[in-house]
Amino acid sequence: MSDPTPAPRAAASPGAAVPAAAPADTGFEITARTGARARAGRITTPHGTIATPAFVPVGTKATVKAVLPESMAELGAQAILANAYHLYLQPGHELVDDAGGLGAFMNWPGPTYTDSGGFQVMSLGAGFKKVLSSEFSGGEKARTASGEDDDVAEGKERLAHVDDDGVTFRSFINGDVHRFTPEISMQIQHSLGADIMFAFDELTTLMNSRSYQERALERTRLWAQRCLVEHARLTAARTHRPYQQLWGVIQGAQYEDLRRTAARDLGTMDKDGQRFDGFGIGGALEKENLGTIVGWVTDELPEDRPRHLLGISEVDDLFVAVAAGADTFDCVSPSRVARNSAVYTRTGRVNLTGSRYRRLFAPIDETCDCYTCTHYTAAYIHHLFRAKEMLSSTLCTIHNERFVVRLVDEIRAAIAAGEFDALREERTGAYYGEPR
Repeated sequence: MSDPTPAPRAAASPGAAVPAAAPADTGFEITARTGARARAGRITTPHGTIATPAFVPVGTKATVKAVLPESMAELGAQAILANAYHLYLQPGHELVDDAGGLGAFMNWPGPTYTDSGGFQVMSLGAGFKKVLSSEFSGGEKARTASGEDDDVAEGKERLAHVDDDGVTFRSFINGDVHRFTPEISMQIQHSLGADIMFAFDELTTLMNSRSYQERALERTRLWAQRCLVEHARLTAARTHRPYQQLWGVIQGAQYEDLRRTAARDLGTMDKDGQRFDGFGIGGALEKENLGTIVGWVTDELPEDRPRHLLGISEVDDLFVAVAAGADTFDCVSPSRVARNSAVYTRTGRVNLTGSRYRRLFAPIDETCDCYTCTHYTAAYIHHLFRAKEMLSSTLCTIHNERFVVRLVDEIRAAIAAGEFDALREERTGAYYGEPR
């Protein structure tokens, strides 16, 4: 853990030396492979090693809602991902820096990730959800050639405007106007101090036309170059903090040529010796094409660096993504649905407010080893939801996060043992009623 005592901020120096490579306490190695693309490995950071494949729970505002950081460690989480945009607005990245960085601030001893703010460009700009299978996924609007680039979701107001230099947006908290550029995103994330951070990118939606996707992809490429330059400058200036890995983000929507081009561009990108330490695979994806799209990207990316698929946690999606070559994942869904009484079980997702659980004096899932399932009954948690008690969210979030973390741990072990396909058939068959 970083020293929580605030250190003087180093002055920015235009002539500061550019690091040619990451230090020895960061990196990635592959430990096992199976099939054409699936692999297991280790990501090394100053705050610990992440065994991959790994699921990274989301603590948007430096907290996984309703759950103590200590509980996240106990349930097996190896790292936590926080949201740079939200922490910039509240409490402010300078305060987190003064606290010793994100991990020290939230009392999390392990590795941390921060996103770039790119997701908010899309969600605040158009109001559409970033989901694998959205209300328009696979429909006509998802493939419209032109004319919908200015669409805003029904009932939403555009709060962000993109130009070639960056993004201007209004705070959802108080309406104040703010500006994000690649350089500002890097400055914010460096101050937050996460072990792994992402380059600033423009996340498009399946609603955007092909011509807009092309323009956004070129904008993201140019922003990626600027992020590398600023990252190198800040790394040289902030020697009182551990090295932070910078991962580039691959966009391109559902288009094979755009995805492959983006992966080649960022995979080979080098600015005065500074290259990306890993890669994020972003964008709104049609669920039915998830594996195909991830495969296009991983085919083009260098083998010696990790790949993070942003925003997935469903059982079938995890197996598909790992088979396609992704190493780590994050998603808010396990905690979000838990707060609404939805929990994962070996045989599918259920809602604990249903009448069948009123007198079920047994765990949510007899096969689960989480704290909730070893100490509480489904009937008690049913009561908590009906009584609108906050403890309901805590217990269900612990269960859901453990369910996904444990599943990905099993996938990692299966890769090492050469049993990935058998595990996939068993787990998806039990969860969905037939293998996927």
